[in-house]
Amino acid sequence: MLAYHIDGGMRLRGDVPASGAKNAALPIIVAAALAREGESVIENVPSHTDIADLIAILQALGVEARFTGPRVLSVSAAGLERHVAPYALASRLRASTYIAGLLLARLGRVEVALPGGDAIGARPIDFHLRGLEALGARVLVDRGAVVGQTDGLKGARFFIDRQSVGTTCNLMIAASLAQGTTSLENAAREPEVVDLATFLNAMGARVHGAGTGFIRIEGVGKLHGAHHEIIPDRIEAGTFLLAAAATSGRVTVHAVIPEHLRVLAAKLHLAGAHIRMTADSVTLDAHRLFAIDARTEPYPGFPTDLQPQLVAALCRADGVSVVEETVFENRFGYTNDLVRLGGQVRIVGQNTAIVTGVEDLSGAPVTASDIRAGAALVIAGLSAHGTTEISGVQHIVRGYERLHEKLAHLGAAIRIVES
Repeated sequence: MLAYHIDGGMRLRGDVPASGAKNAALPIIVAAALAREGESVIENVPSHTDIADLIAILQALGVEARFTGPRVLSVSAAGLERHVAPYALASRLRASTYIAGLLLARLGRVEVALPGGDAIGARPIDFHLRGLEALGARVLVDRGAVVGQTDGLKGARFFIDRQSVGTTCNLMIAASLAQGTTSLENAAREPEVVDLATFLNAMGARVHGAGTGFIRIEGVGKLHGAHHEIIPDRIEAGTFLLAAAATSGRVTVHAVIPEHLRVLAAKLHLAGAHIRMTADSVTLDAHRLFAIDARTEPYPGFPTDLQPQLVAALCRADGVSVVEETVFENRFGYTNDLVRLGGQVRIVGQNTAIVTGVEDLSGAPVTASDIRAGAALVIAGLSAHGTTEISGVQHIVRGYERLHEKLAHLGAAIRIVES
């Protein structure tokens, strides 16, 4: 097993690029397999283990998918003919749910394992299944797998009970080849949903309203390959900004879309950091932070995927911060390790963290339990005195591309060691 070894206390300084957005790349790569003809060329694809697992699933189904250059993925799906996804791969990947929408649209049949991913709270696939049933599929869960078939998907009106990015993307994928018009109410508004819609439309789909709570998809008979560049990863960019804030550093994250980071920038400004934005970069210059309050919400609110990193940064802020989690009920599990590092974090109920800032954190052995929890522990380790060893690196690399290398470029004393 591998671990991060961090000698803390170094101020982060310098420039770092944002990678492509993992949460946009996953549905877009699946959507590329909707095309019966032509080749899709997708640029700015990040190199995460989740991406590699998804590509392997598509290849097992008959799709030709290969990297033709740095971060450039080519996808040709004329050979898509198998409807059973490899269980071992699909069961450890949250994005495997998108395979159901793809295969029902292309082949009319699917068998795919129930998804894995981070244990951060209930993320039921009921919304996915009900949405696919509304489009005319017959689906059930049998022996740990989603099994479904259809004589042809048909457009329908569907209300998504919770603003779920996964459900919204899955139904956009399936409805693109359905007969008639599909209306999604209470749809997720995240930039990653908009990026998927942009790609689908480049393939010949007719998707309207992405970025709002009402999305309309006019089904078409066939789709073709297209060229697309994945948007920057706002969560990775935000992680670097929070790491800089926690270490009293000065960091510029470039190759970003600043609009996607405005809510985080506003919080960091309230915490005393200086923020400067250009057309494609955000610079943060920080000294000691002040306590602030935050509440996670669907986009454009504060993202749940930055909540652990924010709490880690606030562990050394002056005063008492209150952070409320409204999206996932089990997302505060990582705070036990922050306490191990010397943080004063108290959980009230299931969804509120009371963070009392301390003068210093102290290095200690800790374990990453999921992607964003791992990033939070990295931030805490960077700001702590002494040595922190973070095991569970396999979780972190699911969502961050060369994280330790990028942090080392900014001056962090971080390396990978055997645990």
